[in-house]
Amino acid sequence: MKRIVYALLFIFSLFLLTSCTLEKAPFSEASSNNQKLQVVVSFNAMRELAEAIGGNKIEIKTIIPDGVEPHDFEPKASDVTALSTASVFIINGFGMEQSWAEKAIKTAGNKNLLFVIASNGATPIYDTAASAFWNSQSQRHDIDPHIWLSLQGAKWEAKNIHNAFIKADPANKAYYDANYDAFSAKIDYLYTDYKTKFDQSPSKVFVTGHAAFSYMARDFGLQQNSLENVFASGEPSARRLKELADFCLNHHISTIFVEDMESPKISQTLAHEVGANVEGIYTLESSNGSKTYLQTQKENLEKIYQSLSTGHL
Repeated sequence: MKRIVYALLFIFSLFLLTSCTLEKAPFSEASSNNQKLQVVVSFNAMRELAEAIGGNKIEIKTIIPDGVEPHDFEPKASDVTALSTASVFIINGFGMEQSWAEKAIKTAGNKNLLFVIASNGATPIYDTAASAFWNSQSQRHDIDPHIWLSLQGAKWEAKNIHNAFIKADPANKAYYDANYDAFSAKIDYLYTDYKTKFDQSPSKVFVTGHAAFSYMARDFGLQQNSLENVFASGEPSARRLKELADFCLNHHISTIFVEDMESPKISQTLAHEVGANVEGIYTLESSNGSKTYLQTQKENLEKIYQSLSTGHL
């Protein structure tokens, strides 16, 4: 009889111990029950960087759809709902999304949400590039937000994302470390390859529809000139077009680059005036089909390099 009682007590004790252990398991750790880390990002470029680091350990929702400008976006109720259950929320920063992102976070009321501004700590470029060509009404002095278009900038942002994932999901630290190291090595390889090419290029000047590539130009010692400022706001004046046409002729510009989300109309007008081609280039604000961040960047860099080295593409 005593043996039966002791056996029942032992089984009951194991039941209590197991129950307490399950209750104490940390809910926020995605790996505790094999759930993926729930991540919300502002737009495509942040999604691509997050996927490069998070791999199959994360599940991502992108708030801003492809084809929609991040600068003036307003989130929907479903976006706020996603933030209310997410573990990590990643934005680019540098003034690009803060106006709506911080309001959405407050409305979501998720006290456990880890808010990541990927550009934090990076050196900004102010919107004064090509100011000699912009008229006084359109010239602005805001921070240029397009740091992800720089390989060095993307590496910086990826490191901030990597650190956030480790904080939110420490059990998978080794996995995030390995992914960041691999991504960083690929960026370094691509940077070294094109740094050598651009250093040997006979020209260092390229022209774009709007001034989104200043950080990339800084990486490689190039000069960007553009029809519109970094926010692609308004249309250039007749005087601005004349000044830029003269600039293109004086610098033997053979290609005018137009961004994937911008109308090519004005770029085509300028190209016609100076006898140049119009060529598409990607800002990564929307996805480039099935291509990854690094594949798209290589495509962008090769197009710019060819335009500087061999004339018409």
